[in-house]
Amino acid sequence: MKGPHAPVRVDWLSRHMEPILDPGQPILDAHHHLWDRPDSRYRCEDFLADIAHGHNVLASIYVQCRTGYRPDGPKMLRPIGEVETIRRWACNAGTNAFPAKLIAHADLLLGSSAQAVIDALMEAGEGTICGIRNTTAYHPDPTLTSNPKPAPAGLLKADTFLQGAGVVARAGLVLDIWAYQTQLDDVFDLAAAHSDLTVVIDHMGGPLGAGAYRENRSAHFESWRAGIERLAQLPNTRIKIGGFGLMVMGKDYHLADTPPSSEQLAYDWQHHVDVCLNAFGAQRAMFESNFPVDKGMFSYPVLWNAFKRLASPLSADERAALFHGTAAATYGIDFSKFKINTSGRK
Repeated sequence: MKGPHAPVRVDWLSRHMEPILDPGQPILDAHHHLWDRPDSRYRCEDFLADIAHGHNVLASIYVQCRTGYRPDGPKMLRPIGEVETIRRWACNAGTNAFPAKLIAHADLLLGSSAQAVIDALMEAGEGTICGIRNTTAYHPDPTLTSNPKPAPAGLLKADTFLQGAGVVARAGLVLDIWAYQTQLDDVFDLAAAHSDLTVVIDHMGGPLGAGAYRENRSAHFESWRAGIERLAQLPNTRIKIGGFGLMVMGKDYHLADTPPSSEQLAYDWQHHVDVCLNAFGAQRAMFESNFPVDKGMFSYPVLWNAFKRLASPLSADERAALFHGTAAATYGIDFSKFKINTSGRK
């Protein structure tokens, strides 16, 4: 599948390098992908190479992206192959921390029948499955897409999807949702209907900046802010801060002659990050790399330098929550077992 993302250009990324800030800060990368696609490859060894530049990344969480599905058998069980594939890749790379946990896919439109899929996922994961995510980001403008296979309209409101969300809750798993700002009311209704379900909002709830959203940016920002602040009123919601490299956000760093610095990224992202932190607080927010999707826009070391700049005014407890504490608590990860040394290498 060809993804609608900025292509990764290693030579272009190498045009800007900078020293690592606060190299001792422990990090749990709360959201990344792995894949082997016709147009790009990003396996465990590629992720390990990205984290080897000085940041103290001790563990990570893999998020489903249709990698390694079974080629045959019952369609609803084919996503089991993703769990099998990622665990095999991690084993071959000699790591049990990257990823430490997996957010898998079970089609929640199956309603109560999703239970059988979740049971199979958990059996295949042997304790590594911490959540479920479906492809849910949708916009009627076909140019505003962030998935090779975009979601259908109205999925988050479908009765069967809501039933499937209840299955996720009963399984003790987290539901990750990637939705654009135009869908945040639907996310609110879903989270409100399942108070026993932890709902994690990926990529800050999809603030849009591409297409028609390049005009009247302040109005679109305020609309996004209102949706985020409303969602934060529900105690069972959490938010991931990141995803700024998604094309739908309209940052266009990839069009410049040189990659952005962490100072530029922190400046550009400040207002969005402030909204998320003011609404959710650090104890309900977490940083994510969203690699390799965002790698077409900036490098891994520069990304985490930008996050460190943004978090620098906060207290030590707030920084700990953003960089690892919230993600560990949300997804049931014993982060202490990964704190082996200050370099973060196993």
